[in-house]
Amino acid sequence: MAFLYSCRRPFVADHFHAEPYFVEARHGHNWMVEATARLDREDDTPRFDAALGAWVEGLDYTVLNEQPRLKDRNPTTELLAQWACEHLAASGFQVDRVKVREKANYWAACRPA
Repeated sequence: MAFLYSCRRPFVADHFHAEPYFVEARHGHNWMVEATARLDREDDTPRFDAALGAWVEGLDYTVLNEQPRLKDRNPTTELLAQWACEHLAASGFQVDRVKVREKANYWAACRPA
């Protein structure tokens, strides 16, 4: 029997916006990512936790604009949710949803296509 499993990880990262339609100086956030996947076995949970943790570890205390994946792109919450979703899917998980929170009242969710 499959079940949905969710976990959250906080991370701290800076970013800035330099688009013609949106300019904002470098600033930081205490972000939160929450991911849910359909797992077939309970003992898959540590591997899922580790995969999400590895994604967070690569971003924690960095400037998002300097991440190769985000180079020359506006580092939005939406792009982070998509990136985390793709990372978990590439790690072999059947992702249900990934949600990234930038501020208490601002978040984006992504589901695989």
